[in-house]
Amino acid sequence: MPGRDPVEAANVVVGELPDLPHLPELPARGLGADMIGRTAALLLDLPVEVMPSGYRTAARPGHEHRTAVDQIRRDLDALEEAVERAGVRPPAVKIQAAGPWTLTAGIELAKGHRVLTDYGALREFTDSLSEGIALHANEVSRRIGAPVVVQLDEPSLPTILAGALPTASGYGTVPAVSEPDARDTLARVIEAVKKATGQPVIVHCCAPRPPIGLFRDAGADALAIDATLLAGIPARLSDQLGEAWDADVTMLLGLVPSTDPARPLTLADAAKPALQLVDRLGFPRTILAQAIPTPTCGLAGATDAWAKRALELVRDIGKAFVEPPDSWS
Repeated sequence: MPGRDPVEAANVVVGELPDLPHLPELPARGLGADMIGRTAALLLDLPVEVMPSGYRTAARPGHEHRTAVDQIRRDLDALEEAVERAGVRPPAVKIQAAGPWTLTAGIELAKGHRVLTDYGALREFTDSLSEGIALHANEVSRRIGAPVVVQLDEPSLPTILAGALPTASGYGTVPAVSEPDARDTLARVIEAVKKATGQPVIVHCCAPRPPIGLFRDAGADALAIDATLLAGIPARLSDQLGEAWDADVTMLLGLVPSTDPARPLTLADAAKPALQLVDRLGFPRTILAQAIPTPTCGLAGATDAWAKRALELVRDIGKAFVEPPDSWS
């Protein structure tokens, strides 16, 4: 979400998304509030610090790490208060964290290499991430009084699989990770989170070519993807998407722009990529009643007004998926 005020963000989220509010993230607060720094704050016994090149493992937590821990605490206070003011406990609440590959791509070891290049360090981070998310989810559930659904964000995974991730020095690229290795590491986190929460796990990737088959094989119950980028996907990826949907994997379809659009957006405009997608896959449009519309990616770059409007739109599109207007038939 945009801005720096956790109380305002929590009020908007609870007000606009009463059936599945989420714990807002506010990256505008700076280092430690971004996806990598915030997720690193959940790790157990693996402190990080900020260097000129970015996040690096450390012997003791740095200032940004301590700040991130405190911000998560204040964000949860704000969400708890917003739910209490609303007077109704939500059926579930969502939290999100970087997945193991995106996290270890964004943190360096003391010797300057990315964590994911060291098998032992990768395993240590994966286990710590699993435990940290489980503890965080349990606290959120206890404070909010609702089950917690976890979303793992893996925007960097397509780049990692392609061998296109720059080294920490920027002078080369990290060797590609094989799909089986990527799947197995992600699966360990998904399995641990499911065991801790008893709830479905969402894997989110807003890249143009998300590895849908890998996510499904790793045990993801739901996939969050940018539906506006799927028009020209290759047949293999299209088949994977259709197979996942046919197997009752829940689809969270990014449809509403994550930043202010150049012109007003109607409900029909926003829903159009979803309608075209199911038509192309050969599914009846009624299958969209099982999908969840979302913004295309995070709303941190939006104005406050558009962030609120975007959440209104995804709620209204969701209702239209269940009871389509005549113009959609």
